[in-house]
Amino acid sequence: MQHLSLQQKLLQKLSPQQIQVIKLLELPMLQLEQRIKKELEENPVLELEENENAAADEEFSDDLKTKEDSENDEFSVDDYLNDEDYPSYRFETNNYSKDDKIADIPYSESNSFHEYLQEQVVMAMLDEQDTILAEQIIGNIDEDGYLRRELEAMVDDVAFAHNILTDEMSLGRILKMIQELDPAGVGARDLRESLMIQLSRKDFGREEIRIAYRILDEMFEEFTKKHYDKIQRKFNIREEELRDALDEILKLNPKPGSSFSNNLNKGNQTIIPDFILEIVDDEMILSLNQRNVPELTISNYYANMLKSFRDHGKGMTNDQKDALLFVKQKIDSAKWFIDAIKQRQETLMMVMNALLQFQKEFFAEGDDTRLKPMILKDIADFTGLDISTISRVSNSKYIQTHFGIYPLKYFFSESMQKEDGEEVSTREIKSILKECIGNENKQKPVTDDELANILKDKGYNIARRTVAKYREQLDIPVARMRKEL
Repeated sequence: MQHLSLQQKLLQKLSPQQIQVIKLLELPMLQLEQRIKKELEENPVLELEENENAAADEEFSDDLKTKEDSENDEFSVDDYLNDEDYPSYRFETNNYSKDDKIADIPYSESNSFHEYLQEQVVMAMLDEQDTILAEQIIGNIDEDGYLRRELEAMVDDVAFAHNILTDEMSLGRILKMIQELDPAGVGARDLRESLMIQLSRKDFGREEIRIAYRILDEMFEEFTKKHYDKIQRKFNIREEELRDALDEILKLNPKPGSSFSNNLNKGNQTIIPDFILEIVDDEMILSLNQRNVPELTISNYYANMLKSFRDHGKGMTNDQKDALLFVKQKIDSAKWFIDAIKQRQETLMMVMNALLQFQKEFFAEGDDTRLKPMILKDIADFTGLDISTISRVSNSKYIQTHFGIYPLKYFFSESMQKEDGEEVSTREIKSILKECIGNENKQKPVTDDELANILKDKGYNIARRTVAKYREQLDIPVARMRKEL
């Protein structure tokens, strides 16, 4: 049985404006520029704000310069311009003849890694079916130069895509041919195979090459774990011979595909700082980087159009009503976007000023040891904003200082209490760890227990597992993996 009832609920929902502000707040400077360009293209009501005074001054300056040039020059350009020297079409709006030859200037661009492999396959003069198999294998080679797909699966791929029945033996034969292409090591299934392919092209008349090949072939696991004593006993070789063989292995390229450099196609990450910090007369001046962020405004044309439609009142046609609704929606959208940009700027400055107050000593000198322990909650409490807002501001944002460009996340770190009760940043402890490991004897690397004792001597009473955690955060391997002969 159906029945009606009333129910009262309290819900939290974000308005479209709030969602827009949140999305803009997450964007770094480069993506914000692209977002503004996209909005300008999609919304005809939104336009760039022009400085009318500056434009008028520039026009007046140009007119003045033209008059002065005309008065000072004994001859003008018109004196040297003979109408007979130029065809009439040169003075028309469409000032190019159909007989004019317009030649595009070509530019050079290198081939991609896969195109480079395919060109070598063409030189191998394979038949049609083998060429298709070779292209299938090359298509499955990643940018590092490794074949990540099993031959068994590729047999099915060829059958479905090209209606060719083949087997793993045929694909293996083509793969062997591809592994002979340049760069050396391409087409391997794993690191061991790639290094062995590269070594196979070297001079096996040299003793260190033969030992290096045997190490990869017979004791690859011991090599990766740096169990050099086991390798010496297995092959009955001296330490000098082992060192020479390891040097040959370390000269090889673990990512053969990366050796194919293509500067034109290589994407480089561009960092544009969101904040600029300058020190003038011992005073810190913080500003937003607004270099490529234009001032936005509502188009007067559409604003007047909306006013004109409204003045018609009830006498509007259906088309005029539709036009009124369209213009009103676009104007509201433009206002929301402009307000969201302004709110983004205010929030960014509020958070960055709070961060500047917390880390004032660091920004004055640029010394990492001056960094104070600071977490997102500290800035949230100081500004009155939510922690999620602080997180969005600090993510993918950078500040330019007189001693370098830093991500905002760099200034956040946990606290650690020393024996004397002083609270220090964990970044300071990591800096000490990095220095100790950098100065260690590589033949006898410092273990985590020894690092913990060193830190205790300096007043940092932390456990060995904490040392291991900080070492891993610094991307430093364990002592055994840092060992060198």
